Amino acid sequence: MAAMHEDAWEEEGLECVEREFSAITSRSGNVKLQTEYVDTIAGAFHQSSRKTLHYVPPTRQNGEIIIRPTKEVVDSGSNKWRSTAVGYFLGKRPYFPQVDSFVRSNWKGIQHVSVSSSGFFFFRFFRRLDMEDVIEGGPWLFQGQPIVLQPWEQGMSLRRQKHTQIPVWIRLRHLPMEYWTDEGLSTVASGVGTPLYTDGITKDCSRLDFARVCVMLDFNSTLPKHLVVISPVLRNGKEDPKRIDVEYEWLPQRQKLLFFGTCISYLSGEREKECSPAVNDIC
Repeated sequence: MAAMHEDAWEEEGLECVEREFSAITSRSGNVKLQTEYVDTIAGAFHQSSRKTLHYVPPTRQNGEIIIRPTKEVVDSGSNKWRSTAVGYFLGKRPYFPQVDSFVRSNWKGIQHVSVSSSGFFFFRFFRRLDMEDVIEGGPWLFQGQPIVLQPWEQGMSLRRQKHTQIPVWIRLRHLPMEYWTDEGLSTVASGVGTPLYTDGITKDCSRLDFARVCVMLDFNSTLPKHLVVISPVLRNGKEDPKRIDVEYEWLPQRQKLLFFGTCISYLSGEREKECSPAVNDIC
């Protein structure tokens, strides 16, 4: 029965191709071109429809159709995805070509990138080791937005999780120059979250308007708008506190944050007037 349906479908499809092309070439009278075209399409049509699939009888139980794949089927299918990382962005999903270009430029061993309608990206690597290196090398940010990555596994549920900690780029303004070291930046940035790393410009001290640091934020804690740094070196015999302003380049959509008792709602990346505009460079 399946073969009959297949043959009927192929014949109908080929007839449709012949009718459409006949309408196109009827005026020119180019019979040779028409014949060659139909023969080519017919060959491709038959070849693409020649399946390697086969019928596997299901079972019935309590009126339900039950499918019981063999272990070999599951293992074979799992092996296809064993070098795949699954991820999603915590903010607005970037355009696919941008993500594809970014990972191919920054991640080693990318074989294929695909995305689902629900916003999950699938990054398939040639080797599982390359995939593990990328995940362990995180956190990764794209246009300031964190991407949550994890290895694909059997039975994985594609659901977004609730996150209380995410990596975010911050800017420390009015930072005295004596703190532009790894130890100094670590000490100051720890007032906001757990410091992870700086960008290259900050590390090289090429731009001194602000220090840019990636920190792991805990949204169960209050996020400060400024810090007060008190140097151990006295000035005129007194402590000389310095105020360091803190700017957040990106925060989750509709995330309400407490800034020392002031509730501020960040919507779609919008910021308070005193904060700088979003930075869209790829990080």
